[in-house]
Amino acid sequence: MTSDGGIVDPFGTLKQALWICGGQWAGKSTVARLLAHRHGITVYHYDFHDARAHQDRRVARRVRDGLPAADPEPDTVWVDTTPERMAAGTIAGFPARFEWALDDLRALVSGRPILAEGWGLRPELVAPLLDSPRRMIVMVPTDDFREHQLRVLPRAAAVVQRVSDPERAQHNRIERDRLVAEDAVRGAEELGIRVLWIDGSQDAEAVADVVEEHFDPYLT
Repeated sequence: MTSDGGIVDPFGTLKQALWICGGQWAGKSTVARLLAHRHGITVYHYDFHDARAHQDRRVARRVRDGLPAADPEPDTVWVDTTPERMAAGTIAGFPARFEWALDDLRALVSGRPILAEGWGLRPELVAPLLDSPRRMIVMVPTDDFREHQLRVLPRAAAVVQRVSDPERAQHNRIERDRLVAEDAVRGAEELGIRVLWIDGSQDAEAVADVVEEHFDPYLT
């Protein structure tokens, strides 16, 4: 942020960016990669950076806040809690994590739009950067499609490891993801940003067609 509250964007990258947010397991990354190949644009995968490159900043933030530097014990994160507390904590942490993503994005320069995708790119955080709501779309799986992904997608179905109660941990994780997705939908609807429900009736290429049409003014 600048001293007057503006958003630092030295190369104009954020101003021309496109954004895909939404729930876990909605196919955001797949659609983004398809659009990258179709249009020669660069994709920023929020989840990849958030889980890896941002870890040092996450640790530094905990230390600054007087918390232990080490990650909490797995049972504390996944078992000894409720989905509601997990979702609230996740949502509360998104603003700081968004600033780290903006640092990554504002360092990029491209003659084409950068397409940023990830569940932490929340509508209420992205909205101040948008000159039009068509620069963003929120992809959310229906309950039935979420269940389908849990059955067929290995990384979605992977049970949280190193916990005393894997079944409870898995339940908490799935329900947390649903609550966080619902929050994204509410934010999008309040801001007039399109929500695209993914129900499995279309394959990835067809869903990419829909998202492509939505972003068309900025891809051509």
